[in-house]
Amino acid sequence: MTGKLMTQYLEKVTEHIRLLHDEEQEAIGKAARMVADRIKQDKIVYAFGPGGHSNLASQEIFFRAGGLMHISAILDEGTLLSNGALRSMATERLPGHGSIVIEDYGLREGDLLIIINAYGINSATIDAALEAKKRGVRTIGVTSVRHATETPEDHVARHPSKHNLHDLVDVVLDSKVPVGDAILQVGDLEQRVAAISTFANAYLLNSLVAETIGLLAAEGMHPPIWMSGNATGGDESNARFISKFKDRIKKL
Repeated sequence: MTGKLMTQYLEKVTEHIRLLHDEEQEAIGKAARMVADRIKQDKIVYAFGPGGHSNLASQEIFFRAGGLMHISAILDEGTLLSNGALRSMATERLPGHGSIVIEDYGLREGDLLIIINAYGINSATIDAALEAKKRGVRTIGVTSVRHATETPEDHVARHPSKHNLHDLVDVVLDSKVPVGDAILQVGDLEQRVAAISTFANAYLLNSLVAETIGLLAAEGMHPPIWMSGNATGGDESNARFISKFKDRIKKL
């Protein structure tokens, strides 16, 4: 009989999203205020997901229907799975790489950077956070406090400093992803299946975008919002703003 595991997965995902809704509202509010303040100044907000599947999260709110045009995804070729999965994992563990990426994008004092990494321990993630702090960049971390704190300090994936992302950023959106990410037990198999981090990241990030737009609208501002190019009038709507961002957002 099929469908049993689908149902279990639905229940666990729904339960997890509800937990984030109930426990992360205050943090989302603080983060939304930070993003809104940048957009009111017509400043770009950067999103970086250092790691194979963490890159998906930065893409989730970039060039996205219903999303803010002021978001610039830092899409690092070194950690994209499309350039090789094993290469991506090796690069995200390479000390110094994250600092180079932040330097390459030219982040400077007063900028705002969203760093997304469920595990919150690898070198690319920690170096990005440390480099941002050194440059006076404000940061929002989307990460699992549980995953980081329950991972041994001598784990091979850790940054040499043993730092956790949630200890380095200004505001933490806790994705509450369990160690190992996968959440379903199948019979007596040793490895669990079906990851939760992509759902958690997408919910937190889209909630952040929605709350930011809500703040701006309440304050009388109508920020540029992407419309789907596959919807009638989408290209025309987006074209009104393209020139405003084309030379300011690296991957646009």
